[in-house]
This record gives sequence, structure tokens and C-alpha cells, in this order.
Amino acid sequence: MVKTNKTPHKSGEIIVNELNIRSADRSRKDIATWRGALINAESVYFPNRSRLYDLYEDVVLDGHLSGVIAKRIDAVLNKELYFETGTTKNEGMERLIKSLPFRQIIQTIMETMLWGISGIEFIPGKELRFEKIPRKHIKPEQGIIAYEQIGVDGIAYANMENIWVLGEPKDLGLLLKCAPYSLYKRGCLSDWAQYIELFGQPVRVIKYDSYDEQTKLELKKILDESGSSLSMMIPRQADFEIKDGKQTNCDGNLQLSFIKALNEEMSITILGNTETTTSSYSTGYAQSKVHLEQQYEITKNDIVYVASMLNSHKFLSILQSYGYPVGRGRFVFAKDMDIDYLQARVAIDKEVAQMITIPESYWYDTYGIPGGK
Repeated sequence: MVKTNKTPHKSGEIIVNELNIRSADRSRKDIATWRGALINAESVYFPNRSRLYDLYEDVVLDGHLSGVIAKRIDAVLNKELYFETGTTKNEGMERLIKSLPFRQIIQTIMETMLWGISGIEFIPGKELRFEKIPRKHIKPEQGIIAYEQIGVDGIAYANMENIWVLGEPKDLGLLLKCAPYSLYKRGCLSDWAQYIELFGQPVRVIKYDSYDEQTKLELKKILDESGSSLSMMIPRQADFEIKDGKQTNCDGNLQLSFIKALNEEMSITILGNTETTTSSYSTGYAQSKVHLEQQYEITKNDIVYVASMLNSHKFLSILQSYGYPVGRGRFVFAKDMDIDYLQARVAIDKEVAQMITIPESYWYDTYGIPGGK
């Protein structure tokens, strides 16, 4: 492991303001770039994620990928959330939960699964304020926030009460798996655009007698003035044949099917399914229902993850420092009521209740009935 220089941080100063922030590298990237960035990030002696995160910044511009990411995050952001003290809702926390900063904190927690790590620096004061720490500067293996994105000198954050770093040190996020598909898709779209440019318009071929220079000049003038479609001038005596690839790809379906396959791979990586985002030729109600149930399972897992982060000792201590009545309470997501599932469940529960005694709390918890103890 590389030796790092951990410097103490002066109280009251904002760490983000001390960092030398660099713009994201927007140069052209390919699979070789992805593999090289992955090798750098996984290095045992000198791990560095800056190249990989520059690549992530590039691939999230993909329309399909950004859409499925937003769909997964919104599935959690739109869930009802409340703060519970004992068995009652703490109304004093409602304003915080519905505030924009709190919503952004939940989004950052969700983004941790995509990027591998996230960092938040909370600004001391009367109101909840924070700055996101650039991920390229967070070195989880060394436990520092580096001044330079490729440097080894930085500030140790483990014991800082207002610094919250989320994620596992070795986790590189789901975007690691999506990046190759996005890069292949970008190349395929370029090839498709070139195909359309070449074969999207008819080819104009004019033949002339090789010895007639005057006719050649007049024909060239006509072609130049009659549009930008692909045109060719050849001597009448020459043998000409154009290989346009239309025997195997007459309508561009080759590129389209490849792009669809790449989109499906990204959907499966982020959402666990394809049918809740796009439909296939063979789709049906039963298949779509199964895919929707798979996505529900992922959303349930996300809710548990976000709730565990919000109820962590670190975050509750931060909220307490702002004067919020945390006490021994906890954040709780309201249960979703799947009517079809509950109808089947209640029929079974009635049968079971005739054979054994079911605690009253079970009915409250299972069917989301308010007022249970």
C-alpha cells in the first residue's frame, strides 16, 4: 500500500474549498480506456479512481442509462418516509424530511451503489447544509480526502464528525458494469450514422466518354449543383460496381438490434429486468408482471439500504448537531400495499388463524394498519 501523508484539519474550515478540483476528462474513450482505468482503480500499491470516475462522468450521458438510473432512484425518493419515536410518528421531523437538502442526501446515498463511494461534508450552523465531496478526491483505501485527485497527501476523515463517507473501499459501483455497454453503443451509433449517410440516399452514377473532357466538366457542374447525395463520375468504358452491404443489412437492423441488446444489458444491470423500461416482441402481461415483481424486490432492497444509512449512528449524530429531535427514534419507510398480494395473503392468514393464535401486531404490520403497537 502506498504511503500517504495525513494532515490534521483546522476546525471551522470547509474541506471542499481546500481541494484542487479538476474538470472531468472529456477526451474520446473506448474499451481500452475502461480497462486501463479499472486496472488503476484496483491497483494494490497505488489505487486511484480518477480515470474511472472520469469515464463514469462520460457514460452517464447515455440517454437510456441515465433514464434507468433515474427510475431506480426515483422509486426510493417517491416512497413515503417518516421519523418514528417509539411507535408514534415524530411530526417535528416532517419539515426536514420534505426539504430539498434531505432529498438530495437520499439521492446521494442511492448514487453510492452506482459509483461505489460518496462523500458529504456537513457545514456547521443552524440549518442543514452540506457540500458533496468530489469522488475522485476520496481515497477510501487510505482513509483520506486528497488535495489532488491523483495525489497521496490529504486529510484523514475517519474521526471527523461532519464528514460522512459512504460505501465500501473495494466497491467500484454498478457503473463499472454499464460502462462497456455504453461505449460499445456509442461506437455503434457512429457506425449507424455513417451507414445512413452513405446509403440513406440513392447513389447517382454518371458515365461519360473518356475522351470527352467538355462533357465531363458539364456533368461535374450538374452534380455539384444538384444536392449533396453521394455521386460518382466514371468513364463509360470502365466497369463499376458498388458494394453497399444491403444484402445482409438492407435497413440498418444490424445496428438497431445491437443497440437494443446493449440497452437491455444496462437495464438488467441497473433494474434487474428489461420489460419495465422497454417491451420486446414476445412480451406479454405475465412476463411483464414477473419483471415488475423483480424490480419491486430491488426497490425493497434499496429501501432497506437507504433506511440503514439514515439510521446510522453517524447520520443521526449529525442531525442532532443541528438541533433536530432525534433521540432514540428512527427513519421508517411506509409499506407499499400490493392489493393482489394482500388478497392472496389474507386468505391464507384466515386459514392459519383458525389453527393457531396469531399475534395482533402481525395484522398491523402485514396489512399496514395504523395504530398498531
